[in-house]
Amino acid sequence: MVILHIKRGDESQFLYETVVTQAVDDVVSDVAAIFNGRLKVERICYELEELGKYGTYLPPEMQGLTEEQITELKLQDPWAKKCAPQNHVIQKDPLGRRCGLAPPTHMQTVLTTAAGVAKECVSKKHNYVIQKDPLGRRCGLAPTTHM
Repeated sequence: MVILHIKRGDESQFLYETVVTQAVDDVVSDVAAIFNGRLKVERICYELEELGKYGTYLPPEMQGLTEEQITELKLQDPWAKKCAPQNHVIQKDPLGRRCGLAPPTHMQTVLTTAAGVAKECVSKKHNYVIQKDPLGRRCGLAPTTHM
């Protein structure tokens, strides 16, 4: 039995347990899948938190523009009203990437809690078997809160 200590720079990422007889290609692909899966879950958790705070994305041509620029260019978000959750809260995105129609506070709590649970599942103290689950369990969460 061999335990590999996987690092990125000087920062410890995780330990990987394998046997000496396992092919190097298999070990490398397993380690890459674990590392990339953790990064993917972290990105999705960040986006879930932002979705809860500021609502859905604006169309690409409207992202980063000020309110004055949007009215001057006569741009409209065709999906803002269609995708706005019931009882939405208006919370402007400081980066200008999202529409500002956030879900109500109880739905924000659901999104934040789900992101926290998924982050905990891929934290450095868990193994790959546990890490496979967070994405599968969270797939239906965003559509549920934005209906």
